[in-house]
Amino acid sequence: MGKRLLIGRKLRNTQLGETLLPKRIALPVFASDALSSVAYAPDEIFLVLSAAGVAYYTLSWKIGLCVALVMLVVIASYRQNVQAYQSGGGDYEVATTNVGSTAGLTVASALIVDYVLTVAVSISSAAQYAAAAIEPVQGHQATVAILAVVFLMTMNLRGVRESGTVFAIPTYVFIVAVFSMAIWGFFRYFRGTLPQSELAGYSIQGTQTIAGGFGSMALVFLVLRAFASGSAALTGVEAISNSVPAFRKPKGKNAATTLLLLGVIAVMMGLSILVLGNLMHVRLAEVHNGVRLVDPQGDLVPVDFHQDPLIGQLAKGVFDHFPIGFYVVAAATGIILVLAANTAFNGFPVLASILSGDGYLPRQLHTRGDRLAFSNGIVLLAGFAILLIYVFDAEVTKLIQLYIVGVFVSFTLSQTGMVRHWTRLLRTETDGAERMRMRRSRVVNSIGLSVTALVLVIVLVTKFTHGAWIAITAMAVLFFIMRGIRHHYELVASELAAGEGDTSLPSRIHAIVLVSKVHKPTLRAVAYARASRPSTLEALTVHVDDETTEQLMARWDETGLPVPLRVLASPYREITKPILEYVRDIRRRSPRDIVAVYIPEYIVGRWWEQLLHNQTALRLKSRLLFTPGVMVTSVPFQLRSSAAAEERAERELHVAGGVRRGLIRQRRRDDDDR
Repeated sequence: MGKRLLIGRKLRNTQLGETLLPKRIALPVFASDALSSVAYAPDEIFLVLSAAGVAYYTLSWKIGLCVALVMLVVIASYRQNVQAYQSGGGDYEVATTNVGSTAGLTVASALIVDYVLTVAVSISSAAQYAAAAIEPVQGHQATVAILAVVFLMTMNLRGVRESGTVFAIPTYVFIVAVFSMAIWGFFRYFRGTLPQSELAGYSIQGTQTIAGGFGSMALVFLVLRAFASGSAALTGVEAISNSVPAFRKPKGKNAATTLLLLGVIAVMMGLSILVLGNLMHVRLAEVHNGVRLVDPQGDLVPVDFHQDPLIGQLAKGVFDHFPIGFYVVAAATGIILVLAANTAFNGFPVLASILSGDGYLPRQLHTRGDRLAFSNGIVLLAGFAILLIYVFDAEVTKLIQLYIVGVFVSFTLSQTGMVRHWTRLLRTETDGAERMRMRRSRVVNSIGLSVTALVLVIVLVTKFTHGAWIAITAMAVLFFIMRGIRHHYELVASELAAGEGDTSLPSRIHAIVLVSKVHKPTLRAVAYARASRPSTLEALTVHVDDETTEQLMARWDETGLPVPLRVLASPYREITKPILEYVRDIRRRSPRDIVAVYIPEYIVGRWWEQLLHNQTALRLKSRLLFTPGVMVTSVPFQLRSSAAAEERAERELHVAGGVRRGLIRQRRRDDDDR
């Protein structure tokens, strides 16, 4: 009942088409990650530049232009991807098909790490914005972030379409709020009424001295590091290529249109925020690297001094005469950052399902849940994200150093695969117009390959010692784990493959019924074993107490069953070991024979009763299952409490809507079948 309340009623397989998304819903569902990056990517540019002092903030908008150019190139490239590969494999499928399984698995490892970090970074950033607007949240950002992940997990377990409908309105509110702030801010600037930010009077005590000024190598490295951090704005682009099956037809065209809308909106918002930040003289200090703010009196501010994020500082200034505007922007930004993680919640489960189908991840990730969502993948992603948030205490600046390495690895290998894809098709294509289209697509993907490879090198060089090595290590560990899983499944398939001699019957079947007492469960097990007509049948008990054994033998004789009772000696009062040794001895004497062990069990209906019964049977089954040539059969006997549990389940069906949902009719059909 609780599960149905949280995630809703089950959906049939035939209802999968009802979950497909139109473009107006797909944009907030799959593009919220890239759109939300304007809430932290500009901050990271300012934070990195703060190491050299306020004077170098003027480079921020130029770095932003470079990031915007890279984003437009990547989006143009991925518009080719989504139309050429629409199965949902995205970068993994492109790399595997055109470059090889090793490249595909590398992409998969990178994307998995990136998806987990997307959730952790977005939710942590949302918690920071919540702390800016709500004072009691300050100091409890990690707790708030973890609760937000649980909320997102629950919503996504309800299904893609339902979660998308819920998330669409806040995403559009965020877009309108940021554009309204930017337009009003520029309007006030041209009128000469734009105020400075609340920290404009502060200066910054940096940690990096740029010898030689704007022409030095130290500055070049600083700018490259700021560019690498600002490139976090590109995360989320790949999620659309992994989610093409969720679009309505024509899937490829709709996904390409959504990518174009994403690029235009994200670039315009990001550049507007960077320019406004310079016009209003915002201040952001990278405190964890030793950079400190200095107040107008020349005193260093405390290390725990609360700095509002960039958008928070802008909104406070732009809407200084209209406080409601600030709260709308802050609330919309916080919400979009939570929803940004929804992109990963839609992309990761699909990718995990494909990897599972290829044998690289556990089979459980391949199946859909009650709401036709990949429930196991959703829960797994939430668990890893919560772990990261807890370990890094929801600090975005620490998490961002692990970020974007994975996504640029996948970008680069994917574009390599697309170049090979078009080259392969051009070898056989004879139509002139189609060849021209393929050549144009190859040029676009070649440019995308060059740009993303260059950015990947910059990210690796500038971020490796700042935490990127952790992400690279995680990718390597995932790569070898998935290779190991695939190897395991291949070994299992090889062992399970049927041979010529596997259809032959065993020489004999030795049936054994385990007996502890002469009661109804035991007699039912004996009857069932006799009905199976084995070659030999005997009852087996273990002698641990003289009086108990004598009473058992006497009762057995009274039943008059034509089944001999064998008593095994156990001087140390063990139950499991003597039975195992006896069964294995039969197997050693007759390797071509089968030993069938029947274990009588009584079934209880209350959870606490499970703790009081069946422990010996459970231990025996767990040990016998690992004994070659032994078949284990549990013979259940339901007690009154289990019957009561069944009655309670029956009553739960008679609730409002039970007939409409078909639950009661289904139960009646099941009863008739029995």
